[in-house]
Amino acid sequence: MIILKKKIVIFGGGTGLSSLVRDLKQFPVDITCIISVSDDGSSTGKLREEFFMPAMGDIRKVIANLSNSDEKIKELLEYRFDTYTDLDGHPVGNLIMVAMYNMTGSLKKSIRVLSDFLDVSHKILPFSEDYLTLVAETVDGDIIRGEDVIGSEVRNFKRLFYDEEVHVDKEIISEILAADLIVFSMGSLYTSIIPNLLSSDIVNAIDKSKAKILYICNAVNQPPETTDYTVGDYVFAINSYLGDRKIDSVFAAKSKLPKDIVDKYVLDENKKLVRIDKRRLKELNCELIEKDLLVIEDNYIRHDGLKLATNIFYYLMR
Repeated sequence: MIILKKKIVIFGGGTGLSSLVRDLKQFPVDITCIISVSDDGSSTGKLREEFFMPAMGDIRKVIANLSNSDEKIKELLEYRFDTYTDLDGHPVGNLIMVAMYNMTGSLKKSIRVLSDFLDVSHKILPFSEDYLTLVAETVDGDIIRGEDVIGSEVRNFKRLFYDEEVHVDKEIISEILAADLIVFSMGSLYTSIIPNLLSSDIVNAIDKSKAKILYICNAVNQPPETTDYTVGDYVFAINSYLGDRKIDSVFAAKSKLPKDIVDKYVLDENKKLVRIDKRRLKELNCELIEKDLLVIEDNYIRHDGLKLATNIFYYLMR
């Protein structure tokens, strides 16, 4: 008897999504990651501009964390050059992604080749094959172009959009419609999560989907992008880019952390733990699920990947 695995479609980018799937892949689920491609900072930004291609850095991280290959191979993908030449700051994995893109002419095809080579058993899809420029309009009407600049903007945003027309692969729509659970991962709200919702095709597919929608809220705010945001503020922001369907449930971390670590975040980086506002979430008709999800690693506050994956699996099966 063949038992079909339940399908989870996860939207995100950056470290949040890649760390989430590292442990979730251990569970009997079928994962599809949809990753934003407008990052224009650091190595990704330089290569994207030089080769006029979608951003590949976040995709590289997800491939590495979904890979079942030897740890040394994954370390090689993440190895970043430290030199005085043009290679400085580039991870090996980014250079491989560019080479594959030049050979195949498609980011999606490149991902498939590398996924086969690195023993990835789940699906990774780029939000678009287009060269996209993320644009923000501030509340006072100024227009800001570029994801890296937007992430450093201190003013609130009226709206986000792309300079270019967005074309979304039909496979993404099919995956959304077939999903048992749609997840918005933790990560940069305005530069990793919401960029995936700037397509009417994707929003319409989510509206038609019968899947529950779950958001994994950040543990710590990310100034200036989300200074003083509450859990409700994150949920409201994502909901404002969704259609008729809204977030059904949110995971919010409720963990006892060492005071000196929390204080250090505030003093050094003006970062605070995200406050849980139950009344606001009730008004948003969003189920609050509070869990002990955090751990301290090398004096940094992190989500405990195994705890998070376990709770997502239980939520999916309930």
